[in-house]
Amino acid sequence: MVKKLKQMAEKKSTSAAGLLDSALAGTVKESAQQIWLAGLGAWSKAQEEGGKVFEALVKEGSTLQRKTQAVAEEKIGEVTSRMSNMAGDVTAKAGQQWDKLETIFEERTSKALNKLGVPSSKDIEALIKRIDELSAQVAKLSKTAPAKASRAASTKASNGVAKPAAKRAAARRAA
Repeated sequence: MVKKLKQMAEKKSTSAAGLLDSALAGTVKESAQQIWLAGLGAWSKAQEEGGKVFEALVKEGSTLQRKTQAVAEEKIGEVTSRMSNMAGDVTAKAGQQWDKLETIFEERTSKALNKLGVPSSKDIEALIKRIDELSAQVAKLSKTAPAKASRAASTKASNGVAKPAAKRAAARRAA
């Protein structure tokens, strides 16, 4: 009998668990059905409003692209300005270096020519100035003594050769 009672108790607990299982399964089944229906509703709603959402996203993307391009162009302008300034500085420094190099070259060339006995441009200018001064003195002297100069010229013309004394006098006047 004890065995029979135990078996009956076990059957009752199993049937109670079965009842609980079937109630739980029904609830789960009902929830799954609601989830499925909610998903279908969301999909339908997305189809209906998908075009509107897409257009709104395109519009927002276009606005964002314009803003981004404006900022990018501003930054490019700043970078271009900086690079131009840097290029100007580098060009100025390079020009200064070329000037220094040119000065050094001219000095060394001048020293080398001077060692070889070639007169410098300053020396030539001084000689030209001296020649101009002497020419002015000769012109001045020739105005004061036109008769003497004409006599010497006539003597030259008659003999074809000037006398040595005349040559010495002319040389003294020139000096």
